[in-house]
Amino acid sequence: MSSHKFETLAIRTQSEQSQNREHSTPLYLTSSFTFESAEQGANIFLGKEKGNLYSRFSNPNTTEFIDKLCLLENCAAGIATASGMAAVYTSFVALIEQGDHIVASKDIFGNASYILSQLLPKMGVHCTFVDVDDHIAWQEAIQENTKLIYLETPSNPTLKIADLDFINQLSKTNDLVFIVDNCFASPYLQQPANFGADLVIHSATKYIDGQGRVLGGAILGNETLIQKCYDFIRRTGASLSPFNAWVLSKSLETLGVRMDRHCANALALAQWLEADSRVNKVSYPFLESHAQFHLAKKQMKLGGGLVGFEIAGGVEAGKKFLNSLKIFSLTANLGDCRSIATHPASTTHSKLNPEEQLDMGITPGYLRLSVGLEHQDDLIEDLDHALQSIS
Repeated sequence: MSSHKFETLAIRTQSEQSQNREHSTPLYLTSSFTFESAEQGANIFLGKEKGNLYSRFSNPNTTEFIDKLCLLENCAAGIATASGMAAVYTSFVALIEQGDHIVASKDIFGNASYILSQLLPKMGVHCTFVDVDDHIAWQEAIQENTKLIYLETPSNPTLKIADLDFINQLSKTNDLVFIVDNCFASPYLQQPANFGADLVIHSATKYIDGQGRVLGGAILGNETLIQKCYDFIRRTGASLSPFNAWVLSKSLETLGVRMDRHCANALALAQWLEADSRVNKVSYPFLESHAQFHLAKKQMKLGGGLVGFEIAGGVEAGKKFLNSLKIFSLTANLGDCRSIATHPASTTHSKLNPEEQLDMGITPGYLRLSVGLEHQDDLIEDLDHALQSIS
């Protein structure tokens, strides 16, 4: 199966059929599994024999979900988590020790930044933040006790692009674990492991689900690192439920066709916004005006479903714009089939002070659109109406 194309792998990778010969994988809503004998139970517990023990450890639905993602991301192993933030946190704490150091892009989700800047220092682990596109800063941030490199690409929310080849070379030269959050691109648009990433993480809540139904996360990579993550999750309980895994595995079957539409709509809206004099600046990886357009084209199949833009008038203009939208939803999510508008300074990155926000490129009038699957003409009409409200 691994020689087939992305869409075929996403649809045809399924759990082994039962005696009922079901066409679609059934739900396994059971907390535990039985053994044929005491000896078999002991062997499974010790890892000498494959088998399901307890749904916090393993379940056919979570196994199918991860097997698919491993194929789609070209990774050897993986583990499912209860949410995207569980995947982020696990990828740090399962691999570090007191006294370690992390280098991370400053252009990351606010809660990830909070973990690195506020929580991990309490455990004796510190982080240096750098601009994702500043190669010299990445090199200078490496210390003798540096253990991990962490980044998002495209970044949240300003859509900067990390040079994965450069970061991979830097991490390998310094014997560091290279972690990439691939949530914004999805495995359909980008496979960081093909550029040398040791771990690839996802908030499956976003594009992988695609309809705002369930929470979920995943960590993918080489078997040695995934085993460490698995040991942590098994003992701390940040595991994915079988039902959510079943939903997410089914969602992967339509990821390719959904991302094609997300990207086509997003490019159309980005081009329309860029041509509008009421908009100060537009950020979209596949606009030629994007500072890293050529790098984005090299690393990504399409430009993604997120568009960022800035309007004059600061926070109040941003709020008025959002309150004037009729189609775009105002909600704390992205990657949904329904288009979503967000004001990062007052929501997703509100835990950062104004100086930190500006340092990341988040101005008071910066807005982020998660462009859905509606007709692009209707979305443009909605944006035009909202812009008129603040003109």
